[in-house]
Amino acid sequence: MRIERENSAGLVIDIQGKLFPHMDQKETLLRKCTTLIEGLKVLGVPLVITEQYPKGLGATVEDIAKLVAGDPLVEKLTFSCCDEPAVLQTVPFQNRKTILICGIEAHVCVLQSVVDFLAAGYLPVVVEDCISSRSPEDKRVAVERMRSEGAILTTCESILFELARVAGTEEFKAISRLVK
Repeated sequence: MRIERENSAGLVIDIQGKLFPHMDQKETLLRKCTTLIEGLKVLGVPLVITEQYPKGLGATVEDIAKLVAGDPLVEKLTFSCCDEPAVLQTVPFQNRKTILICGIEAHVCVLQSVVDFLAAGYLPVVVEDCISSRSPEDKRVAVERMRSEGAILTTCESILFELARVAGTEEFKAISRLVK
């Protein structure tokens, strides 16, 4: 099954200032997430950003906030993005059934969102090198669970080239520059 950009939307889950510094491999996570977001923008894939209780966990980290300024931002108290009605009501999710997911924490908000997206008839595609938890073991178990539930797992570079589909285009050249 091919993942196609025309049927995809990106979801950036809770990459916030007070939570992000505690993530395992946070520097790599930030680099991969910014690459993914920039690539999705090059390819015209719409994005939705969530923030979990921003009064307590802060706003989206600056490096990502700059990239997503103008994209729909939904504040939530629920762990699963699907339990916040405003998320599924955003324009990007109206006509697209494939949800490309990055964010934190893998074993809480990401996992619960993936399970609920599956139940709601969406196809969650978890960009594995763009999710993290405080504990690598929590992430590992969450990834196993997401896979067993039926989510597709991929990597940042793999999904960007799959969505691009063709070499030699300006989009391909931009993606190639991003992943180097």
